[in-house]
Amino acid sequence: MEKRIIDGLKGSNQAKDDFCRLNRNEICRVVTAIIEAMLNGNKLIIFGNGGSAADAQHMAAEFVNRFLIDRPPLAAIALTTDTSIITSVGNDFSFDDIFVRQIVALGKRGDLALGISTSGNSPNVIKAIEQAREIGLKTVALTGGNGGKLAAMADYSLNVPTTFTPHIQETHLWVEHILCQLVDEEMFGERS
Repeated sequence: MEKRIIDGLKGSNQAKDDFCRLNRNEICRVVTAIIEAMLNGNKLIIFGNGGSAADAQHMAAEFVNRFLIDRPPLAAIALTTDTSIITSVGNDFSFDDIFVRQIVALGKRGDLALGISTSGNSPNVIKAIEQAREIGLKTVALTGGNGGKLAAMADYSLNVPTTFTPHIQETHLWVEHILCQLVDEEMFGERS
């Protein structure tokens, strides 16, 4: 077991190292896009399935409440939290429409839509990103593996270059935290 623990840690760290090496500039571009949206009175809309749904909620909470510094709330919403909307859309239309209908209802030009999918091929995330682009939202894809369809269609693409889902998800959490930290520090100054 101890060897598996060490190997697991090495694999997770390697995924983050590879991601950071390939995506540093894109992370900065995403931070700038989030700040621009927030300063213009727009919001960050985040969504994904399963563990990515939990990530969406976690990230929205960090922006609305606070991350590392006390500062005013920042406008962010996770489309994964309203079970009545999700189940009614899933029942009346399709599970593939649970995010796209919310994008139509809640999104406006200037908002930033962040779709999270470990494979980059989640149909409901892809449909929502397509709709967001049609409405005039900027779009961010947070993916893994080869990025799937999602990575190619978003304005900004952050892809974890491994196919091992746990390491993709661990890296997603890291990048979500670094995005929150950098937005906070760029907008409100570094924590003391």
